[in-house]
Amino acid sequence: MDFLEPNPETEPLIFDSHAHYDDPKFDEVREELLSALPRCGVSGAVTCGCDQASSHAAMRLAEQYEYLYFAAGIHPENIESGSTVSEIRPFLSHPKCVAIGEIGLDYYWRQDNKPEQIALFEQQLALANRLELPVIVHDREAHADTLALLQKHRPCGVVHSFSGSVEMAKELLSIGLYIGVGGVVTFRNAKKLPDVVRMLPADRLLLETDAPYLAPVPYRGKLNHSAMILLTAQAVAAIRGVSVREILKTTDQNAKKMFGLPV
Repeated sequence: MDFLEPNPETEPLIFDSHAHYDDPKFDEVREELLSALPRCGVSGAVTCGCDQASSHAAMRLAEQYEYLYFAAGIHPENIESGSTVSEIRPFLSHPKCVAIGEIGLDYYWRQDNKPEQIALFEQQLALANRLELPVIVHDREAHADTLALLQKHRPCGVVHSFSGSVEMAKELLSIGLYIGVGGVVTFRNAKKLPDVVRMLPADRLLLETDAPYLAPVPYRGKLNHSAMILLTAQAVAAIRGVSVREILKTTDQNAKKMFGLPV
């Protein structure tokens, strides 16, 4: 596997705030990979559900690996006719469930079901507020509606793989939300993200993979995993003019604080 070796220089300071370790792309390597990640500097990771089945799979993985946690949610791409929050409700009392996610809006793949996406997103935001759980928000080509609903419900949580403007990021920060930054920050065509990274307060930045997708350069297009956050941290550190260790330590603490874990 690419970039998977013991890395004592980083210490166990890599916290991956967003991965999908139930994805079939991991089927042939999952056990080997998840067993190895703590030796590569990974202190924690959250594997996210996208519907009832994947939330259940995420829960089972979190039960198996001490450093792994999970989130349960219904992703906008996974909405079916009649989808309701009752599908994820049973997972939310599990001791290793740290958030409701991945939830949100996606107008890139589908625009014919916007009302259904908005309705289910609102239901999940309201449930998160009632249960005092953070949310993990997906926003793809739906910036205006996503921002409006987050301003309405004002949840705790993170907008993951952030792709909006500096101005939108500032609005999210005013609500109290975190901004998730992944391997895209290493891509040559990432135009707005470096400006967002430069602007963010240190205590509102999270690092993520969206594994198995969005591996950082020079592994773009290959299987992504939590240890590769070191490469993302190097890019973020260069943009912000600080050390890689400072970025890793700060984002590890931020993630644990947001997810309600011991720091």
